[in-house]
Amino acid sequence: MATIKEVAALAGVTPTTVTNVLRDRGRVGDATRERVLKVVAAQGYRPNLNARALVERRAPTIALMLGCITNPFYPEFTLQANNAARRHGRFLLVCNTDYEPDGGTRFLADVAGSLSDGILVANNGDLRIDELKAIQATGTPVVISIWEFPDDPPGVPCVAFDSHKAGFIAADHLLELGHHRIGALIGSPKNGIHGGRYQGFRDALRARKVKHVLADARFCSDSFQSGFDAALDLLSAHPDLTALFVSNDLPALGALNAAASLGLNVPDDISIVSVTDIELASQSRPSLTTVAIPTAEMAEQSVELLLKLIANAPDVPPVVRTADPVLVKRASTAPVRKS
Repeated sequence: MATIKEVAALAGVTPTTVTNVLRDRGRVGDATRERVLKVVAAQGYRPNLNARALVERRAPTIALMLGCITNPFYPEFTLQANNAARRHGRFLLVCNTDYEPDGGTRFLADVAGSLSDGILVANNGDLRIDELKAIQATGTPVVISIWEFPDDPPGVPCVAFDSHKAGFIAADHLLELGHHRIGALIGSPKNGIHGGRYQGFRDALRARKVKHVLADARFCSDSFQSGFDAALDLLSAHPDLTALFVSNDLPALGALNAAASLGLNVPDDISIVSVTDIELASQSRPSLTTVAIPTAEMAEQSVELLLKLIANAPDVPPVVRTADPVLVKRASTAPVRKS
């Protein structure tokens, strides 16, 4: 394989010009750029990333720590984060802890300051904030993404969306359709990661003077099967419910199947609304009405915030707020059917 000096000699330019062409920076004329790229292609030149890291004194990667890669949301978020990292000339190193209690600790210890210049942590509701602060204290920047409580920052730089507003919008949609007997499936403990979504839902009902009691709610894990089981239990216990609020799309898809198992038609017999808007939400039958959170924007802002911290940029905010969630109306909700 040719070296950068050999490519430069064959193209009749300096090694710096070759570097500028490959990184798309600096002032390089179109003719020169084309000549360099032809030589690069002909010689099969590939940059030595290890050598580059030594010269620039920085790793070519940023790291992303996930709780569970099998949850469809996280691959979608990872794709957007990877695209953002590549636009900034970085590679994304992904670690899936699979919700193991010590998985994140081992990952942080192995990666921080060696394999990666900084760490992006996707919030899964089970973060060890003290560990993240300890890593930060060693000089490795850390950013929490998908933080759900923008008015209650975690003490580590974060990118946050308004989960309370997402729950409020979902409930308000059902109320506008005339539903007053509305159940809730929450994909976390009551005060867990989806607590803000559930509080927004309850506040919307309270604003319309619609009663909601804990007996009309079920708390489950954020999975298809758990949503199926919880919906089956709730709808069997309370057949008078005309609608369900589900705090996340994956258990909502399980709820769709549970309704079908009970012989209920969605949305004629039971309307279902959720939060997130993963790709599967538009592909289910019926398609799922959901409150979309700005996944791509969160990924982009998280990468940019982390890179600012790595570069020691001044005046980096402790919390970056995303755009507000937006209702996406699909086929799983309809006006309440009058008896």
